[in-house]
Amino acid sequence: MEMTSRERLLAAIRGEETDRVPWSPFLAYYWEHQSAERQAAGQVRYMQQLGADPLLRGFHTLFDTKLENCTRTERLEGCKRYTVYETPVGTLEEEHTLSEGANSWFLTKHPVETEEDFKVLQYITEHTLLTENIASFEADKAAIGEGGLYLPVIGLSLKTGFQSLVEHWCGTENLVYALCDFPEVVEECLAVMAEKDNESLEISLKSSADGFIFWEDSSTTNINPDLFSRYTAPQVDAWGKRIHADGRFLVHHACGHLRDLLPLMAKTEADIIESISPPPTGNIDLPEAITKLPESKGLIGGLEPVFLETCTMEQLDARVEELLTAMKGRRFVLANSDSCPPGVAHEKFLRVSEAVRRY
Repeated sequence: MEMTSRERLLAAIRGEETDRVPWSPFLAYYWEHQSAERQAAGQVRYMQQLGADPLLRGFHTLFDTKLENCTRTERLEGCKRYTVYETPVGTLEEEHTLSEGANSWFLTKHPVETEEDFKVLQYITEHTLLTENIASFEADKAAIGEGGLYLPVIGLSLKTGFQSLVEHWCGTENLVYALCDFPEVVEECLAVMAEKDNESLEISLKSSADGFIFWEDSSTTNINPDLFSRYTAPQVDAWGKRIHADGRFLVHHACGHLRDLLPLMAKTEADIIESISPPPTGNIDLPEAITKLPESKGLIGGLEPVFLETCTMEQLDARVEELLTAMKGRRFVLANSDSCPPGVAHEKFLRVSEAVRRY
C-alpha cells in the first residue's frame, strides 16, 4: 500500500520500512525567484505538484522575542547598514555592506570584539523575553495533514550559542582570541545563551511537532574539531536528550566542510544530519560519509546545488540511482543539499520524482 508523504518521511527518519525513498527538495533561494502565481500557491502545493514529499524545514519558530532594557536601531549610510544595540551596560554596533552584484547584504563588522562587548551581549541575552507563538504552526500542520511534515527551528539564534558567536556576534578570529585572552567571560556568556536556548526549546516542546531542526551551518571553514567538541557538541547533546525524552527527533543542519567533524557528529544526540554535500559546497559525499557514521544516524541531502543546476538529465538520473543504491537500508531522505540555485530547471525536479518511483 502506498504511504502518504507524512508516513513516508517519518518512517525514513525513524529508520522504519518505507514504500520508497522520500524525495523533498529544499527550495531556499530558488523560491524567491519563482512567479508570483507560483509563490501565491505556496511551497507545499508546488512540491506536491512535483510528486515530491514536502519536508518544510524551519518554516516556523515557535517563540517570539522582545528585547527589554535594550534599544535596537538601524541606520543606512550609502551601501552600509548599521545595527546598534544600546543597553545600560554598553553599546554594540554591527555593519552590513550591500553587494549590488549579488543583491545581498553581507556582515562586514561583527559587533562583539572586546571583553566588555561580551558582557553587553550577555546582558542582551539575559534581557530577551520569550513568548509562545505556536498557533500558526498548529494551523499549518493541520492544513497539510498527511501531505507532508513541518520541522520548526529551535534556539534563540536558530543555532547553538557557539555557532551564533562564530557567524554573527564575533567571527572565528575574534572568538578564538577571546577564548585565549578571557575564556571565563566568554564561557559565562555562552552559559547564559544556553539557558535562553533551553527556554526556547521548552516553549517549542509545547507544540505537537514531531521533530525540530537547528541551522548550525557546521563547517571546518569556521570551526575546528576541538572547538566543536568543547562547545557545540555538549549543547547538541543537551537538546537531543531533552527532545528524545519527549518522544521527538532532532535534525542538525550541516552544510559545509564536514569531513573532519563527522567522527564527532557521529556521537552526538542529533538523529539526522541534513545537507551533507560533496564539493564544491561541502567536502564529503554521502557514500563516503556513511562509512564514518553509525547506521542509527540518518541523512537528508545528496544532490549538490551546483551539480543540480549544471548537470544533464542523464547525469541526474545516474546520480539519483547512485545515491539510492548507496543509501539503501539507511535512514535517508533524498534532497538537494543546503539550498537551490534559481537557475535549476523545473523539469529536473520532475525528473528526480520519476527516478525515485522508478527505482
